[in-house]
Amino acid sequence: MRPETRLIKDGSHILPIRVYLEDSDTEGVVYYANYLRYAERARTEMLRSVGCPHTDIKCLNKLVFAVRRCEVDYLTPARLDDELVVISGQVVTEAASLWIEQRIQRGVEEIAKLLVRLVCIGKTGKPVRLPKKYCVTHFCHFWLLKCISTRDWIEKWNKLR
Repeated sequence: MRPETRLIKDGSHILPIRVYLEDSDTEGVVYYANYLRYAERARTEMLRSVGCPHTDIKCLNKLVFAVRRCEVDYLTPARLDDELVVISGQVVTEAASLWIEQRIQRGVEEIAKLLVRLVCIGKTGKPVRLPKKYCVTHFCHFWLLKCISTRDWIEKWNKLR
């Protein structure tokens, strides 16, 4: 485990990413779907950092997270060999889902913004309530995030657009 994958600063998880040749087209521009891959890696490391690795969630609780909704604003392209960071910030918990705000940056320049809703799926394949320990302990106490209502969250996101 690289220590930088567990970096939490000012209530946000930060994952460094390097753009490789495999991520880009012949002009060196990152293919749009790769931003989703970067965000997925960051969410996985964020969950691991707060004590909720996917393996524990699946093996101990028979639950998995699935992306239910993903909004992406592509602001400017990333390019071959860029050093990026994926910042996973505000997390809002609902009964059976999580909303996670993510930003991809090159230095201080924001190149993409994502709003992702993960739904908790049980062994029957249907949505189930998040266990309380994931709603409160991991996301509010360990990570010291400010939890806000979903309505306030959506209003905040719409203002960012």
